[in-house]
Amino acid sequence: MQNGVTVPIVGGMNDKQLYAQILGVSSPWRVVGVELRLEEGEVDVGVEHEPGPMKCPECGRTCPGYDTRRRQWRHLDTCQYRTILTAEVPRVECEEHGVKQIDVPWAAPGSRFTLLFESLVIDWLRQASMTGVASMMKLSWDQVDGILARAVRRGLLRRELDPPRAIGVDEKAFKKRQDYVTIVTDIDRKHVLHVADGRKKEALLEFYNLLNDEDLAEIRVVAMDMWGPFISATQDRVPGAKNKVAFDKFHVTKHLLDGVDQVRRKENRELLQEGDRRLVGTKYYWLENPLHMSDRRFEDFTAIRQASLRTARAWAMNDAAAALWYGSRHRPAVTSRWNRWLKWPPRCRMQPMQKVGKTIKRHLWGIVNAIVHGVTNAAAEGFNSVVQKLKGRAYGYRNRERFKNAIYFHLGGLDLYPQAGEP
Repeated sequence: MQNGVTVPIVGGMNDKQLYAQILGVSSPWRVVGVELRLEEGEVDVGVEHEPGPMKCPECGRTCPGYDTRRRQWRHLDTCQYRTILTAEVPRVECEEHGVKQIDVPWAAPGSRFTLLFESLVIDWLRQASMTGVASMMKLSWDQVDGILARAVRRGLLRRELDPPRAIGVDEKAFKKRQDYVTIVTDIDRKHVLHVADGRKKEALLEFYNLLNDEDLAEIRVVAMDMWGPFISATQDRVPGAKNKVAFDKFHVTKHLLDGVDQVRRKENRELLQEGDRRLVGTKYYWLENPLHMSDRRFEDFTAIRQASLRTARAWAMNDAAAALWYGSRHRPAVTSRWNRWLKWPPRCRMQPMQKVGKTIKRHLWGIVNAIVHGVTNAAAEGFNSVVQKLKGRAYGYRNRERFKNAIYFHLGGLDLYPQAGEP
């Protein structure tokens, strides 16, 4: 055997039989040779197709052979040696589809990795970054990206899109405020349904157009932020949208806390001019949920929020609004609670909070819907956390498609693993 040595017989089984079992190779394929290349650290396993009838991969019709093409695939390592499967793969001549390469049982069409190898890479990608997996598996970044992209593509092809009853809509920037994707999630099943380019009306319409009129009518709630294009798309396509669009607590609270922070920044500048440093370093006191604070931090925050400060009053408005999400879910009662709160912002003399109050008043109908439908932000926060981690990892998102693939891979609830004969 040239440039190598023969693998010895193991347990009464010769090298060809051993690798036939390891690789799962069976008739009409057979292992014809095993070569160990010590210097390269590789085992090369030769495989060939037995003489006999072959089928067109497109239509399954038995066709005459045309020629063969030499192909190679990376397999799982054998005893720390990289294992390469090499085969002369026949091509057939089909009357309908022309010359086609037949499928092989150990790899997906177009892949240069065996099914087991791709499955292992997918397992690792669930736990580690693209760069980490590439280093560990001794692959290039693009090779790992190709495995991930194929996994997502096959997962989307296999998926049957069950009509959702409650959906969440959010947008995410994958670069620094330069480019966005729109993410549609199934609130009940807790997975991503669709990822579209941009955050314009057309992005959400792209998802709605996947559903028929009957399915659209069955949607009971659409949770989103107060973004006009999303509201417009939903009103255009979802029957009864006026009672289904819900501005959930997560997004409403974000508006309120942004107002509190603007008040804090302005007041801090004024106090510093007077030599008063009470608000220095307190930004996250006002943004953090007191229930999550340590005892010491809570004591410090209690002292400052009881002081005579505009920031404390702004925070009190936010705290009072937070309480309105609980209690009766009867529509008139919910509306009455919020209408009482809405009398506060116009009288507070804090422009940021007055502005937030006007925003809430314009969108009160959707806030009431959120409470009546019992929409929570737990799933949205969980998705946001994962998406932020994806952005923070060294995934190398040089384009939007890779970012979308990563979201589908980790949050799509897809069947990602390859099978013979599937792309």
